[in-house]
Amino acid sequence: MNDILLNLSLDRDSGGSDYHNFSEEEEWMMSGDGETVNFVIRCVMTSVYILIITVGLLGNITLVKIFVTNSAMRSVPNIFISSLAAGDLLLLVTCVPVDAFRYFFEEWIFGVVACKLIPVIQLTSVGVSVFTLTALSADRYKAIVNPMDIQTSGAVVWTCLKAVSIWLLSMLLAVPEAIFSQVVSMQGHSGNVTFVNCVPYPLSNQMHPKIHSVMIFLVYFLIPLGIISVYYFHIARTLVRSAHNMPGEVSEHTKRQMETRKRLAKIVLVFVGLFALCWFPNHVLYMYRSFHYQQMDLSLTHLVISLLARVLSFSSSCVNPFALYLLSDSFRRHFNRKSGCVSVSPGQPAPAQHSVVRGRWSAERPTAKGLATPNTLPRVWRPFPIHYALEARGTRGARDSGKVCMLAGDRGLHKGEGKKFNFS
Repeated sequence: MNDILLNLSLDRDSGGSDYHNFSEEEEWMMSGDGETVNFVIRCVMTSVYILIITVGLLGNITLVKIFVTNSAMRSVPNIFISSLAAGDLLLLVTCVPVDAFRYFFEEWIFGVVACKLIPVIQLTSVGVSVFTLTALSADRYKAIVNPMDIQTSGAVVWTCLKAVSIWLLSMLLAVPEAIFSQVVSMQGHSGNVTFVNCVPYPLSNQMHPKIHSVMIFLVYFLIPLGIISVYYFHIARTLVRSAHNMPGEVSEHTKRQMETRKRLAKIVLVFVGLFALCWFPNHVLYMYRSFHYQQMDLSLTHLVISLLARVLSFSSSCVNPFALYLLSDSFRRHFNRKSGCVSVSPGQPAPAQHSVVRGRWSAERPTAKGLATPNTLPRVWRPFPIHYALEARGTRGARDSGKVCMLAGDRGLHKGEGKKFNFS
């Protein structure tokens, strides 16, 4: 969770003053096949970390950019989701690269300041994630179970204050990490090599790791997920009751509103499930080591589990934007619109474009007046609904501005301009 993710198991030396580093990765590296194991771990983990950082930066930066550049996207759920992405970005640009260096250096090389700062950043990011997911679940609870309690005036400002409060709370809870983390001199396994390492708690008492691991598990995993489970129990019960008690004649607006709320509740639930899946192995492994303080498991199984737990925990910072892309039509349309822009020279006709629509190609052919719209194409050219980010009457201005954006989707985007969009 913090620098304990470095997987250090510390044991008191026979002399009583120094400590051994019993990291299972290093134990394997010191075995007969140590060089091979060392090389494989470095190659595989470095490649995985580069992939996590690249994918995470791409997805989260795009998500935040969509929120910042589209005022219509500034709804209550989207503010929380953007705050979630900001916390993931913080982890990706600080903690993940630092953790990757441990496979190339046998000791801590970043100094005392980083030893105290990195655990704070990592725990802050995890706190922002889990507390924001709790706030999102509470928001979905109000929207579905108690819709009359939803505030419409000042909701965006109030939500921004909640998001800032979550960040402040997460940083406050992480302060003890900066207080107790310290750089200490340690002895290697052979006892004749001394090196420095960053440890997350005092080494004078064996109760510290046990207390630390249990508190981390309770505050950053079990209690928030328990609260979220209660919220979703009531959400599920309300949805089941409404399905049975819904009157025969319901307005289309009410139906669309309920469908939107259910889709967004499903998205939040997927986020929660991904967070639990990514962090649960790490919590279990940390508590196991904390309660077996003076024992080592040097088996290959334990080594593989340790590496997978580390990768999963950091992967939680890059999966949300792509889950959102798969589940949200609105986010997918905005993402495609940004990635589908092509530059053209001023005064030049727009080039012919192609867009994949439901697995088939549909041609967008230039006409004498600009791009052909669905209404100007023969029936053979319109097998599926196609919408353009620019209509034919706006094509001339698009050429003058130097960009033409094409968008394929199931519903028109421009009809909703000026309205609040949710990621649903």
